[in-house]
Amino acid sequence: TKLSESKKKSTANSTSMFQAAGDKDKKKDKSNKDKEKNNKKKKNFNRLLETFGQKLKNSKHMCFPTPPSPEIEFDDLEEFVLLPAPQGITIKCKVMRDKRGMDRGFDPTYYLHLDNDKKVFLLAGRKRKKSATSNYLISIDATDLSNLMGTKFTVFDNGLNPDRALRDMSNARQELAAIIYETNVLGFKGLRKMTVIIPGMDDDNERVPICPRKDNDSILMRYQNRQMDNLIELHNKTPVWNDDTASYILNFSGRVTQASVKNFQIVHSKDSDYIVMQFGRVADDMFTLDYNYPMCAVQAFAIALSSFDGKLACE
Repeated sequence: TKLSESKKKSTANSTSMFQAAGDKDKKKDKSNKDKEKNNKKKKNFNRLLETFGQKLKNSKHMCFPTPPSPEIEFDDLEEFVLLPAPQGITIKCKVMRDKRGMDRGFDPTYYLHLDNDKKVFLLAGRKRKKSATSNYLISIDATDLSNLMGTKFTVFDNGLNPDRALRDMSNARQELAAIIYETNVLGFKGLRKMTVIIPGMDDDNERVPICPRKDNDSILMRYQNRQMDNLIELHNKTPVWNDDTASYILNFSGRVTQASVKNFQIVHSKDSDYIVMQFGRVADDMFTLDYNYPMCAVQAFAIALSSFDGKLACE
């Protein structure tokens, strides 16, 4: 996918567009522990906003193309990579593919870092050794390297399997996203259609926890059964055919410089100009990855990793 030179403005309100679709009349009782946890998250979220600039705190709309990414500072990396991007802020990153060791049978390692002067490391990912399925490990520890199967992928956090979790599920793993690839008449060597399902956001702009006890409650099964309460459905933006270049084009606002079938943008059906996430090639083993509210770094990096899977790969 190549670049186009057209520029459009997004008009959607990101807060309402990604609001959870559950019954808003139902009020759940919260324990003091939950309240303290939420207050801590809010304080950290507000601290990030203050770092980015007070003017951005009340931003509801986002123009396209996006402004340069500001300097980002945080004390807790594990907390930051799970926080949704602040509204009005594009978190700009780069993904580096390290192929060293492939001659000895090892899979590439992928590193995600902030695309700024400091090049702050965020996440690393690699296919698990001796894994028959496409099973990747994503870690905040680059030295210690989500179940991904076939063309359907599920992204988990680092909580426990529900079978081993506490009865109240307070330490159970959460599902952060599901990714589905669909083929067309050209197979995977043509345009690929991606569907991304992520948890919705509550009234406090926090992610609704999805902790399924049974397989039927998973994001993939709920999507298949069209039970979309508290879920947000996203798709890759359809490129436009350009007769002059004889290729499909997307506007990456200068962030993508090389054509590749892996280049994509993720949008909501209500506003195709609000880019929730974009990913594209800038060199043989270097890619840019930018994400916006309501996505977090772990979700965006996992989606990018899914596009590298051997079952889908084509350069």
